[in-house]
Amino acid sequence: MSKKFLNAPTASSVRLIPFTKAKVVSGIIPGAYILIVSGIKPYLNMRVRLIPLVYIQRPDYWGIEVVGSLPGIGLPTTAPYTVSLPLDGITGKKGIEVIGANKKLKIAVPPK
Repeated sequence: MSKKFLNAPTASSVRLIPFTKAKVVSGIIPGAYILIVSGIKPYLNMRVRLIPLVYIQRPDYWGIEVVGSLPGIGLPTTAPYTVSLPLDGITGKKGIEVIGANKKLKIAVPPK
């Protein structure tokens, strides 16, 4: 990534959030895999997404961030979340690494 991009100000409406479970499951098509992540979000109206990192070369474990964003005023009630992401084209040589506010978890792809 360019230094200009990395030195840009960070967004204040987007944050890494904690997750409790992450697993990779087989998709419908042979050789396709899907990441499923779940946890508790701190705001009822928070949108949770899985965002793959950008790399110049394919890493051993492709980083995928668990990100929460708020569309305005946050409703301060916790709620469970489950999000998924097809792993087509975003798998490292050995697998993926799920990156949340509370931990990082490496998962082999295909699952063992």
